[in-house]
Amino acid sequence: MDNFEEYLRQGEPNKAEKAKVWKTAIGLQLVDGLKPSDYLIATAKQNIEGDITIDEVKQRIYTYYIQHPSQTTEDRTEEADKVSARIAEILSEQTFTFSPAEYIAIHRRLFQDIYKFAGKIRDYNITKQEWVLNGETILYGTAESLKATLEYDFEQEKKFSYKGLSQQEVIEHIAHFVSYLWQIHIFGEGNTRTTAVFLIKYLRTFGFKVNNDMFTEHALYFRNALVRANYKNHVKNIHATNEFLLRFFENLLLDENHLLKNREMHVKFVDPVNDPVNDPVNDSVKSKILQHLKQNPKANYTELADKTGYSTATIKRHIQELKKMGIIERIGSDKTGYWKIVEQ
Repeated sequence: MDNFEEYLRQGEPNKAEKAKVWKTAIGLQLVDGLKPSDYLIATAKQNIEGDITIDEVKQRIYTYYIQHPSQTTEDRTEEADKVSARIAEILSEQTFTFSPAEYIAIHRRLFQDIYKFAGKIRDYNITKQEWVLNGETILYGTAESLKATLEYDFEQEKKFSYKGLSQQEVIEHIAHFVSYLWQIHIFGEGNTRTTAVFLIKYLRTFGFKVNNDMFTEHALYFRNALVRANYKNHVKNIHATNEFLLRFFENLLLDENHLLKNREMHVKFVDPVNDPVNDPVNDSVKSKILQHLKQNPKANYTELADKTGYSTATIKRHIQELKKMGIIERIGSDKTGYWKIVEQ
């Protein structure tokens, strides 16, 4: 992203605005782990300088990949380049309609000739393993109800009155709407990038000045925050939360300065500052427990208490904490099973 900083420092309005758009377009590729090519960066600079139009950018990218086709199916640089150029084009346009048709049209424009299903609602159910959920998936919309659900969410948003709400309340409501919109996941791929582009356009209708750096530097955080806003597992005492999404939105629109760390969203994250058991003494207890479990995975609470010199109650408490941290897990029943050390 340093490639565009010079234009922001120069302060020329037209160039600075184009640079912001391109930074956002390129940054959004990170939600799918993609990185545009140096050729795209160089071509984008020519557009910022005013030497070529956005249509010429798209044509050059199209021609480039005819001459330099990807060698493997795993190489998605072409996708990153084409979608970046298309996002830059859409964000440069002063047009927008709040409707399901607009949302679908954005997906079609972004992914035409990349996905066969560009602009089409999926007709199959999906699951996605998420790192932030420790490999589990959220529940996405069912194929049979996608169109109806999408139309319902848009209709409810149209009916909602923002009159009299504070800026914070407005942001909280928009965050809820975007969370629900993304959770439907009406497309087979490209949902987050489509949602982000639609969101930026929608926010402009409120008069918000969007902090482009958020999508440039924290696009993956945005996606993970959407995941956490739509995942719950009462058995594991995990609840859906908009906390992380609101941090992102407050930085995006209110110039707040929340620290945005992906690891804090992981369902097994333990805050070392606020965790009352995370001190040298308690770490020592856990270390001794783990040491003895390595030697005897079938050790019970009483045996561990005898070996470590701590009370049975203390051992039980630390065993539960080790389980919550994902360091150990119980295999089999309480009577005949054993402790497995998952993570050092």
